[in-house]
Amino acid sequence: MTENEDPEKKGGVWALDQQLDQPMDEEANKFSNMSEDKKCSSITVLQLAFQSLGVVYGDLGTSPLYVFYNTFPYGIDEPDDLLGALSVVIYSLTLIALVKYVLIVCRANDNGQGGTFALYSLLCRHAKIKTVPNQDQSDEELTTYSRSTFGEQSFAASTKRWLEGHALIQNVLLILVLIGSCMVIGDGILTPAISDIVVVVAVVILVILFIMQQFGTQKFGWLFAPIVLLWFLLIGGIGIFNIWKYDTSILRAFSPVYVIAFFRKGGTHGWASLGGIMLCINGTETLFADVSHFPVLSVQIAFTLVAFPCLLLAYSGQAAYLMKYPHHVFGAFYYSIPESIYWPVFSVATAAAIVASQATITATFSLIKQALALGCFPRVKVVYTSRSHHQIYIPDINWILMILCISVTAGFKNQSQIGNAAGTAVVIVMLVTTFLMILVMILVWRCHWTLVLFFACLTLVVEGTYFSAVLLKVNQGGWVPLVIAVAFFIVMYGWHYGTVIRFDIEMHSKVSMAWILGLGPSLGLVRVPGIGLVYSEIATGVPHIFSHFITNLPAIHSVVVFVCVKYLPVCTVPEEERFLVKRIGPNNFHMFRCVVRYGYKDDHKKDDDFEEKLFDNLFTFVRLESLMEGSPGSDVSSILNQQTIQSRDAMWNNNNNRSIPYSSADVSITSVDSIELADSPIYVSQPLTCSIPTSSQLVEIDEIEFLNRCRDAGVVHILGNTVVRARRDSNCFKKMAVDYLYAFLRKICRGNSVLFNVPHESLLSVGQIFYV
Repeated sequence: MTENEDPEKKGGVWALDQQLDQPMDEEANKFSNMSEDKKCSSITVLQLAFQSLGVVYGDLGTSPLYVFYNTFPYGIDEPDDLLGALSVVIYSLTLIALVKYVLIVCRANDNGQGGTFALYSLLCRHAKIKTVPNQDQSDEELTTYSRSTFGEQSFAASTKRWLEGHALIQNVLLILVLIGSCMVIGDGILTPAISDIVVVVAVVILVILFIMQQFGTQKFGWLFAPIVLLWFLLIGGIGIFNIWKYDTSILRAFSPVYVIAFFRKGGTHGWASLGGIMLCINGTETLFADVSHFPVLSVQIAFTLVAFPCLLLAYSGQAAYLMKYPHHVFGAFYYSIPESIYWPVFSVATAAAIVASQATITATFSLIKQALALGCFPRVKVVYTSRSHHQIYIPDINWILMILCISVTAGFKNQSQIGNAAGTAVVIVMLVTTFLMILVMILVWRCHWTLVLFFACLTLVVEGTYFSAVLLKVNQGGWVPLVIAVAFFIVMYGWHYGTVIRFDIEMHSKVSMAWILGLGPSLGLVRVPGIGLVYSEIATGVPHIFSHFITNLPAIHSVVVFVCVKYLPVCTVPEEERFLVKRIGPNNFHMFRCVVRYGYKDDHKKDDDFEEKLFDNLFTFVRLESLMEGSPGSDVSSILNQQTIQSRDAMWNNNNNRSIPYSSADVSITSVDSIELADSPIYVSQPLTCSIPTSSQLVEIDEIEFLNRCRDAGVVHILGNTVVRARRDSNCFKKMAVDYLYAFLRKICRGNSVLFNVPHESLLSVGQIFYV
């Protein structure tokens, strides 16, 4: 039956099951103090803007090294061709890099997170398009689950209904996101190979660069930032010198008339040269992904005040030099350097070309982390290199990138072919970002359709033109990023496909709560001392692994907690809202459900004491539950206000009863299933002090003591090891995807026990095989 069917038609068993195991909606903490983004001081913003130069803009900043050669690989025929090419470069930087990415796309960040997956998570919050439907109403009450509202008759509402009503469109949208992410990775692998450095030297420096990643971008950002800043100042200064010395008339290229003249006169040859021109915006696609590592304002300041003006001067200066020496188009940048400072500039250029790889490396780390959280990449180790800023390091991906970068650097001999390959990757990412931004403008920003149409037409005309040009060069090196992207896409989509199948299996094979409770408090088994934590991906019902477990073993623990750990399409879940706890069935069953929620930015390393936090929240829930039962119809916030006055200065330390730090209050409880927490911190100690203990408080004390005794007896983590196999009558594609690709990826990825720091001595794995 579907969720939209009439409950009366589903029968009494379904209704009973819904009463026994309601969703976590009403247990969700509904904070009125909406969390605000941490605002950096002006000094910090400027410091991070300086630091971002070394991490974000190395790739974009080194493009003057190779743009004109890739634009005119056979030489410059006429000065007007050069003037027109420079004009196209100027307006490409202005429209794509400055207007689209820095001023518009960067504003579409998801609480400071950038990249295609961040845009996708924004869309998932505003429309039900997530292919793994593990969300419920309680998740939408998160303070970080911000989304726009719109009228039912609006254009945004029509678009939302269209997306939600077509599963094929949702799947196509996910595929677009994966393609964009894979192309960013492909571009990152090509970046080191496109620089003019001796292969042996480049390989040695690349190895050192990838080894340094484990220390974090914050540490070597300060090392790279002075290099890139000096580089920008040098190319800007040399550009001014060359314009003054060789041809000041080159500044005519700032007129858009020369853009039109370039296309009118160039014909097919001019059209093909766009593949080289578009390398001037190589790096803008990683700019948005690197927003995850720095505040948006810092990234914008660094570009508008340093990168953008210096790049315009550098290209203009090179063009002025080539107007006089058109035969020096190969290596134009180095020829245009004044002889007196040639070797210092050459040294800085070599360093900057290698540092350029850093932008794509950090962008790749950010994209992989976001893909992990959204179920689109196998579980790999993620190391957080900074506690103050979201800066990460992924060892496995780091070494894979190093091997691929070295292979491409050593394998490519023709720089023109490398430029063609990089151009293919860049333009595809830009097109994907444009399509996602159109939906963001409609659903998230609620822009008028005329504004959306203007943005779409402007960007698609520019990027569509570039795309048509790079298609002509697929056989001239443009196939390389396509092959790399296809390899990563197969891994990502294969993992996601298997994840969706496993989730569907768990949802359809879960056991009715009414059946479990029909077994009685003992569940028809021997209840042995201890606590069993049963992990599952579903937030309602009883997972099949539990019924499989109790069917084959005659005993179960005295206390059972069903733990569901899930990722949401949000940047982060505040610590105080991470755990949701509710009771399942009557008190004497001693069964609970705990839903643990994470955002794609959240760090599991901070939850080394995952088990301790889980029990803290469980004990707090029991106390609040007893307060609700002891004060029916009353405002519990007043009770807590009276009790916390007595307990604020004197906390009770009892060996049998643990004190629980609780980060939020005043607490108001209006019903058994509704808990609302507001501002001003309190400390809920236990037992809560009252002059005359009520019967409910005595019950609470007894249950807390019982839970502590069970915890002292031992905690067992029960994890399901569900193996998925394709049925014999399945098609060949499904057998390859499930039996080979997904099975292989599961075998080599990290297990849940590692992610949640489960000690091996208390781990119990329950295996089962499902045929789909």
